Amino acid sequence: MTSAGVTPPDPATWFALPAAQARDAGARVPFHILHDGRPLRAGSVARAHLAALSDLPAWPDALRLDDAGVTLRVEAGQREAFFAGTNQRLRAQGLIVAWRDETYPVLALEGGALLATFERAASRFWGTATFGAHCNGYVADATGRPVALWIARRSFTKATDPGLLDNLIGGGVPHGQTPAETLVREGWEEAGLQPAQMQALAAGHVLRVERDIPEGFQLEWLSVFDLPLPVGLMPRNQDGEVAELMCLPLPQALALAATDAMTVDAGLATLDFALRHGLLAPAAHARFETALAALRIGHAALPPR
Repeated sequence: MTSAGVTPPDPATWFALPAAQARDAGARVPFHILHDGRPLRAGSVARAHLAALSDLPAWPDALRLDDAGVTLRVEAGQREAFFAGTNQRLRAQGLIVAWRDETYPVLALEGGALLATFERAASRFWGTATFGAHCNGYVADATGRPVALWIARRSFTKATDPGLLDNLIGGGVPHGQTPAETLVREGWEEAGLQPAQMQALAAGHVLRVERDIPEGFQLEWLSVFDLPLPVGLMPRNQDGEVAELMCLPLPQALALAATDAMTVDAGLATLDFALRHGLLAPAAHARFETALAALRIGHAALPPR
């Protein structure tokens, strides 16, 4: 099925699909946190960075480095202090980049127990789980079928993925917020949308991303949402993090989303949107549905209304 009788391009591959799982399993070792006497898996650390963790004068006994990986042995009440000092040291060494002054949780990968909190940028060094939220802003025809997508171009001064294409709204989910709450906040910052203009937000899927990136390792649960926008509404960026916003005909938007011109997260979110709305040619739909299904781990959640 196609939108408005137009068959979108049928690329042989969708760049974000293999990129979302592009990792060298042997390049990293497990990172555990000793919690209530048990080592809980919290992430991973690059083998190349183990030397930087073997010499921490302020915390000489905090870490155990052995064949099992890296284990933090600091009591719960001291973990924030450990991470604050150690992450600043790693930052000074250039091993933690794109500092944000935002707080992210450090969670047990099994069970989800909150083990600590630290600076957002540090999550890539320690390979800890993060959460992202992306919103496909679209324009529909009289029948409700999408005919155009709002696409953002990231600022050329962004610390990550400068100048690449993105969804209308997207961002990392800080400690204490849900993905949907993050989108409502980012809706104003990135597109000038008031909460009342986002009442029609609809939930898609949650996708799991595991990949090596220049900043370290991305282990992320990406919640995808859709938002229909009326014809004539002109979103406007407020925080300077978007270079331009474009309302593109669906075939053009999907063709771009299938390439490395778009960020990996946004490419996945756009593909999830296209599959749920039946916007691809049958052969492409079947192929990409199978591939994306392997990354889906559930459905995104909206707050109670």
